[in-house]
Amino acid sequence: MKNLKIRLLDRLEQEFALTAGQIKRFIKDFHFQMNKGLAGEKSSLEMLPAFVDRPSGKEKGRFIALDLGGTNLRLLQLELKGSGRIEKLAERKFVLKEKYIKGKGKDLFDFIAGCIKRFVQEKGIAGTKKSDIGFTFSFPIRQASITSGVLMYWTKGFCAKGVVGKDVVGLLNRALAEKGLYNIKVAALANDTVGTLVARAYRESECDIGAIFGTGTNACYREKISRILKMKGRKTKGSHMIINTEWANFNKINTTVYDRILDKNSINPGEHILEKMISGMYLGEIARLVMLDLIKRGVLFNSKLPQALRVPRVFKTEYMSYIAADRTVGLVKTNSLLRKLGIKDSCCQDRQVVKKICNFISGRAACLSAASLAAIILKIDPDLSRRHTVAVDGTVYEKYPGFANGINACLKRIFAKKSSKIKISLTKDGSGIGAAIIAAVTDEN
Repeated sequence: MKNLKIRLLDRLEQEFALTAGQIKRFIKDFHFQMNKGLAGEKSSLEMLPAFVDRPSGKEKGRFIALDLGGTNLRLLQLELKGSGRIEKLAERKFVLKEKYIKGKGKDLFDFIAGCIKRFVQEKGIAGTKKSDIGFTFSFPIRQASITSGVLMYWTKGFCAKGVVGKDVVGLLNRALAEKGLYNIKVAALANDTVGTLVARAYRESECDIGAIFGTGTNACYREKISRILKMKGRKTKGSHMIINTEWANFNKINTTVYDRILDKNSINPGEHILEKMISGMYLGEIARLVMLDLIKRGVLFNSKLPQALRVPRVFKTEYMSYIAADRTVGLVKTNSLLRKLGIKDSCCQDRQVVKKICNFISGRAACLSAASLAAIILKIDPDLSRRHTVAVDGTVYEKYPGFANGINACLKRIFAKKSSKIKISLTKDGSGIGAAIIAAVTDEN
């Protein structure tokens, strides 16, 4: 039995590890899909123009930022003081109830406009003076300009009717007018990754990539307009533009049987393959599927299938994080967690196996994240001849033990000594702050 367990764990470790050859192939395929997306051809990477470049850091003024990306709606009033200095003047969070997330789109935007009205009245922002809003909308949008964007499809459990295929800026501006807020308009629309990049670039001019590693995952980067072939013939300012890759949908990846089961049972089979291997929404479910397999093979929990593990998505990524942080003798904290899940008779070896499973899965997620970032860096700087700052936000990156170190270790594998030219900077709340900065950039233009 002991030899069987060792063999199965060795096999699992190999399945979830990425070899140098696999990483090299991954980057090559990523570049191929990037080029197709930039040319406007069908690709698993949408490569969506954001119609904004990074800021100069000199922008000034007061702006409202609206950040919509999950069950919380966040409003900020910020003052940009130039020289990369930002002062947060006011902040308010509102909870989005399920009736807005899954109901009528008009009700959703009416609620958002109502939150804005309440915010400006409470904070004394209301009046006849014109107020510009930077709107962070963390869903896939196809933009025609900095002040318009059509929702391609909902993600993160949202399914409000009548919004897909519509300009979300138009919907919000209309709702604001209906609330009597004629002096408040959306001046800029951005994805959360774009906001994160812009927020860091306001302080740090070398920032040219933004990435999110949280419930979902995505990245953007600064691209030469001459290489955005689908923009050919359009009038644009400047030489560069930020591109939202929508990398969650990248699908040229080696998957395990567990990934394929998860994908098959998801609400979007065949889509968002990279996200299903990286993001907090899915990592815990992969771990549950691996545990089910090992129980079936007789090497975990005495082959007894706990009732709790029969339920899809019951094993959360936050549980993996808790287990990864457990340094106690006998993994007593892990035992306590498992008992809360109804697994009351695990032995120390069982807990060690569970921890290894979590390490294999999170380790692969970190390595895939690094490979994706490496692909973007090599796209814009093939010889890694200059310094690059990557602005990062998201709970997986910030809170999962060892995840950030795993990304850095894999970047070191890929770039060796040159990896010192890559700096990853945690940029908390970057999406909202970035939206206000983008509104300022737009105002100056």
